[in-house]
Amino acid sequence: MPKMKTKSSCKKRFKVTASGRVVAAQAGKRHGMIKRTNKFLRNARGTTTLSKADEQIIKPMMPYAR
Repeated sequence: MPKMKTKSSCKKRFKVTASGRVVAAQAGKRHGMIKRTNKFLRNARGTTTLSKADEQIIKPMMPYAR
C-alpha cells in the first residue's frame, strides 16, 4: 500500500495537539489593523483551537498527524 500524502497547505498552517485538537493562527490580522478595536487585537494574539466542524475538514488532509 502506498503512503498517503499530506496536504502541503495544511501542514504549513495547522498543528495537532496531543489531545487531538487542531491549532491554527488567529484570523483577521493580515491588514486593516487601524479599523480593528484594541480588544479584538488583544484577543487575536497567538493561536486558537479550531471548532469541531472545522477539525473534521482538516484532519483527513493530515493522515499522519494523529
